[in-house]
Amino acid sequence: MSRTVAIDHVRNIGIMAHIDAGKTTTTERILYYTGVLHRMGEVHEGTAFTDYMEQEKERGITITSAAVSCQWHDHVINIIDTPGHVDFTAEVQRSLRVLDGSIALFCAVAGVEPQSETVWHQANEYQVPRIAFVNKMDRPGANFQRVLEMMKSRLGARPVAIQIPWGSEAEFEGVVDLVRMQAIRFDQEDGSVFEIVAIPDELVAEAKQARETMVEAIVEVDDSLLERYLAGEQINEAELVRALRHATLHSHINPVLCGSSLRNKGVQQLLDAVIAYLPSPLDVGHVHGHNVSNPDKEETRPPADDAPFSGLAFKVLTDPFVGRLTFVRIYSGTLKTGMQVLNVGQDKKERVGKILRMSANKREELDEVFAGDIIAIPGLRFTRTGDTLAEAKHPILLEPIQFAEPVINQAIEVRTLADQDRLLDALQRLMDEDPTFRFFTDPETGQIIISGVGELHLEILADRLNREFNVPVKVGKPQVAFRETVSSPASGFGEFVRSIAGKNQFGQVTVEVRPNDAGKGLEFKNELSEEALPEPYAKSVMKGALEALKVGPVAGYPMIDIMAVLTDAAYNEEDATETAYAVAASIAAREAVRKASPMLMEPVFEVDVVTPEEYVGDVIADLSARMGRIEGIQTRDILQVVTALVPLSKLFGYVTQLRSITQGRASYTMKFSRYEPASR
Repeated sequence: MSRTVAIDHVRNIGIMAHIDAGKTTTTERILYYTGVLHRMGEVHEGTAFTDYMEQEKERGITITSAAVSCQWHDHVINIIDTPGHVDFTAEVQRSLRVLDGSIALFCAVAGVEPQSETVWHQANEYQVPRIAFVNKMDRPGANFQRVLEMMKSRLGARPVAIQIPWGSEAEFEGVVDLVRMQAIRFDQEDGSVFEIVAIPDELVAEAKQARETMVEAIVEVDDSLLERYLAGEQINEAELVRALRHATLHSHINPVLCGSSLRNKGVQQLLDAVIAYLPSPLDVGHVHGHNVSNPDKEETRPPADDAPFSGLAFKVLTDPFVGRLTFVRIYSGTLKTGMQVLNVGQDKKERVGKILRMSANKREELDEVFAGDIIAIPGLRFTRTGDTLAEAKHPILLEPIQFAEPVINQAIEVRTLADQDRLLDALQRLMDEDPTFRFFTDPETGQIIISGVGELHLEILADRLNREFNVPVKVGKPQVAFRETVSSPASGFGEFVRSIAGKNQFGQVTVEVRPNDAGKGLEFKNELSEEALPEPYAKSVMKGALEALKVGPVAGYPMIDIMAVLTDAAYNEEDATETAYAVAASIAAREAVRKASPMLMEPVFEVDVVTPEEYVGDVIADLSARMGRIEGIQTRDILQVVTALVPLSKLFGYVTQLRSITQGRASYTMKFSRYEPASR
């Protein structure tokens, strides 16, 4: 079997934005126009194709990223529709890790919203090229230019309009294509029907000015075109498209289009832009990883079918029909059914029994897939999110995906003891799916504690236990996942001298603990030379010290942001053992922590409250009562946006209070900011 579509005709893209900006609606329209769907679903009716979970249909939000494939003008487009709610940011992170390009969706009324900023900065980290689509141009208050300005001021982006709207709000008729200098008028009854017409007289001057701005932005990143432009030469359409594509691929420019997905306006033009400006796997080039035997040595794989196979497992889910599914992005080589591949990080072999191409929750079996494809493999036993799969003879370890740590705990229990084992099995399967979810048994109370990144996150998981796994559960009130750290440097001495089974064991070290930078976690530094303490024993010291620092002395919570430093050691070549040095380091680290003014740390969230102006005072007073620090107030049309930093422990039940004091007219979003000393 050979490729049906050349690799340069493949696009792996995501659609990302704030909640309710229209991501899922846009995906529905794309699937309709590309022939995957014969009838468009609606989010508000619970019929959206990619929102197939019961919880998604009920709430009208996307919870899990859904992968779909479609074709447009001889190109294959693999799309991942990602969630917009902050509690499901992990779904966006893992999607961005394997995508080549992205559509950033913005609401024409609200502009750049908090979660839009979060996912935009995540895309910056993964260096994903983006085009932007300003949706909901038909809504009252739509303002295309304001969205462009917000992209510049809030995102630090360089948006370049390649379309301008023809009217707005109820008068939104179409768009002006600035590259081809022609107008596109959409049918008012069915926006999928459009005609190409001359630019209306009232828009000619604005279109010429907008095209001039676009051309100037494009030629600035192409020296040869800049010289010709400054010399007064005309740049033709093909040259503009080529230069704009190059600038987009290198993230110098973000082309911006506009339309209204709900009214079917502008989606076909958006698909054309995906093909014209977003990268294929060939444009992305070689994938970088590490040599298995020497992690410091870099390895690469080209996006070629005849290269050794390599792929990254970026998502695991439980399908009610085929069981455990592992989604894999193939970076190089060819994968066939029946092949045996190596899980590189875990050094385990997996057999590929089936290969599926997923369209949301629908499946198509394939015999062979190639570089650039995104597929699902059922039945992999050992593979988890972030694991690398590769040919056993040519292993490569790709960069894993980094996820946010859980910050909220909840006790959970089954209604009958007979369900206890089924609960543990279901929780393990959920943890396999969701890298931001954890569970453990409290050694003091014997309760099972689940941990997640937000109240909604845990609420959805408890609901899934009941519906999908048929395990009815009761949950306690949410609890904050505190952490501990040290506030000052201190040293500790540890010694282990024993005779075990007739052999002397000796280890003696001094370990200093110091406050580390926020977000750095636990780190170790060796200030001794190889002569003072040979490397194998220094590694044992590191292992013992970091193990001792996992649990804090204040209340037994995990410790964060501490640097452990080996400052002194005694070495006896005859009696020294690695075990003795590990134990000595553990003793020294614990003593140092007790002296270093340990303190409790709590998660602090950045809260953005969007409220009518008359309720600003009440909102600020309530946030202050919750020990929040007001960071700023901004105007957004007739609304005010209050930004504050608030301890998570004070935010439980906030939505009910906010609705009460604003008569239901305010909304809020929150995202984890950092850990700070606990306020209680």
